[in-house]
Amino acid sequence: MSSYALNAENILNAMRNYLGDDERRKNHAEAVFDYACTIQKQEGGDICVVMAAAALHDIGIHEAERKYNSAAGNYQEIEGPPIARDILKKFDVNSEQIEHICKIIANHHSARDIDTVEFRAIWDADWLVNIPDEFDLNDKDKINKLINRNIKTDTGKKLSQKFFI
Repeated sequence: MSSYALNAENILNAMRNYLGDDERRKNHAEAVFDYACTIQKQEGGDICVVMAAAALHDIGIHEAERKYNSAAGNYQEIEGPPIARDILKKFDVNSEQIEHICKIIANHHSARDIDTVEFRAIWDADWLVNIPDEFDLNDKDKINKLINRNIKTDTGKKLSQKFFI
C-alpha cells in the first residue's frame, strides 16, 4: 500500500471526500484550517499535526449524528479519532503524529487532556471561526471577555481583537 504526503491539498481533499456534500461543514473545516496554519506560523509546532488536526477536527460529526442523533461536541470527540486514524493511515504520517492528531480531535471541544502548541492552534482557530456565528459581535465587552477567557495563543488573541473588537 502506498502512502501520500500529508500536505494541505491532500488532507483537505480527504476531509472533503469524507464529508461529501456537506458544504457547511467543509467550509467550516477549511476556515479552521486557514486560521490554524496562520497561528502555527507564529506560534510554532508541527505543521503536519496542525494541518491534519485542523482539517479533521470535526470529522466525527456525521457519525455522532448517526449514532446519537446529535452533533454535540462530546460525541464528536468520541467518534472523530477513529475516523481520523483511518484517514491518516493513507498518508505518510508517523504513529506519534497520528496519536497527537487524534488526541487533539478527542479534546477539541473540551480541552480536557491536552495542552500542546498544536492543540492551542486548533482550539483558537475553531474559536475564530465560531465567534461570529455564535455570539453578538455588537457586545464588545462580552466578546473581549470571551476572547480573554478562551483564546489560548498570543496570535489567536491578536487576530480575535483585530476581527471582533
